[in-house]
Amino acid sequence: MNEPHIESTEDREELNELLQVRRDKLKDLKNLGIDPFGEKFKRTHSAQEILDRFDVLENENTTLPGRIMSMRTHGKASFADLMDHTGRVQLYFRVDTLGEEGYALLQKLDIGDIVGVTGKIFRTRRGEISVEVQTLKFLSKSLRPLPAKWHGLKDVDLRYRQRYVDLIVNAEVRKVFEIRSRIIQSMRSFLAERGYLEVETPMLHVIAGGASARPFTTHHNALDMDLYLRIAPELYLKRLLVGGYDRVFEIGKMFRNEGISTKHNPEFTMCELYMAYGDASDMMKITEDLYAHIARELFGSTTVVFQGQEIDLTPPWPRKPMLDAIQEYSGVNLRGLDDAQAREAARAKGLDIEPGATFSTVLDELFDAFVEPNLVQPVFITDHPVEISPLAKRKKDDPLLTDRFEPFIVTWEAGNGFTELNDPIDQEQRFRQQMAQRDQGDDEAHMMDEDYIQALEYGMPPAGGLGLGIDRMVMLFTDSPSIRDVLLFPHMRPRS
Repeated sequence: MNEPHIESTEDREELNELLQVRRDKLKDLKNLGIDPFGEKFKRTHSAQEILDRFDVLENENTTLPGRIMSMRTHGKASFADLMDHTGRVQLYFRVDTLGEEGYALLQKLDIGDIVGVTGKIFRTRRGEISVEVQTLKFLSKSLRPLPAKWHGLKDVDLRYRQRYVDLIVNAEVRKVFEIRSRIIQSMRSFLAERGYLEVETPMLHVIAGGASARPFTTHHNALDMDLYLRIAPELYLKRLLVGGYDRVFEIGKMFRNEGISTKHNPEFTMCELYMAYGDASDMMKITEDLYAHIARELFGSTTVVFQGQEIDLTPPWPRKPMLDAIQEYSGVNLRGLDDAQAREAARAKGLDIEPGATFSTVLDELFDAFVEPNLVQPVFITDHPVEISPLAKRKKDDPLLTDRFEPFIVTWEAGNGFTELNDPIDQEQRFRQQMAQRDQGDDEAHMMDEDYIQALEYGMPPAGGLGLGIDRMVMLFTDSPSIRDVLLFPHMRPRS
């Protein structure tokens, strides 16, 4: 996006000429004794402040830095739009004010240059609030032209690759990331008010634990050992419950060596929190209350619009057992079926199921195909089978299921939570079952973590745990259809 979409030799030659013209102006400024890449510049007002407080600031002097976004010349007067982090304000240049020499300096000014101006705040005869410039300083000469106009979806790849230019020319993109920051601030204050302590746990793990995912691997030279970028902070946070903290949370990056889609990026941001002496029902309440709190605080309503559809986040959200949801939307009752029977039932619904697929694999396939597309309004999918929930406590009334839930909004999984398994004997058996799955080729199955088992043997209180995907939350609140729209620098394949 930094430069026009180049498709011909003529385009390249034109761009090369533009680049050369700017470098010639750079040289001219240096020959005039002007530093094109200036120094500290003190700001007295922002662009938006000048517009909002004009009645008070009229005829006052201001010093204002920003980027030139447009220029218009009318004989011995010129106009420009200056943009800072708050918005735009018009600049007015007059030869009578700047003098012949100062006004001639405008010939060295290009769209995209960062300048600092001093001048008087006034309103033009056409009624536009402006700054009559008395002095102009170059703070950073732009050596590449900004795009003349935005080309829409065909340039989306360049938008993500060169986000810095995207942010310059698209105010609505800057707004997305400002909202993202406010969401995280709101989340932190919500949890702090409820007694949660924010902590930091390692990002380099000896064992990739806390989730079913394929990790990234790295190597520590001094210790000569392989390490994993964390796929989840869960097992470290629960060690803190063993250590005596009652409520903890962490907001940070996770890394999973998996596919890329509109909902997935190799690195993503999560909030995980744990509550001693709580359970899954507490975590569901925190989830729905947190979403509603953020919606009210940022937008004044618990109803938001996503891709043209109203989403009502008002608590309480419905609870729906996973097997019931599969039966409701696919017609398949998986209760009591073994692996082979589950495979046949799924094939009868038109799914392409591999010969060796396990019950849990079939369940995931049926859920993804038939249930997820229908989960538009907020809902908790509960009671997941033990086979796919190695860290969750079993349900008392059905030991084949766990006290686990996943919140779904606009067909996306928004998080994962459960009553934590604090029985070290059961946990070790679950890990061994996961290791058997790894031996059979499932590289996303959980690894054995003997230190975590040892921690549980010291005693971990009954607890509820929750992980929420912040990127997907931001997608919902900013009406963004792709995760790349809410990541400042999404992962991209290098260009040749």
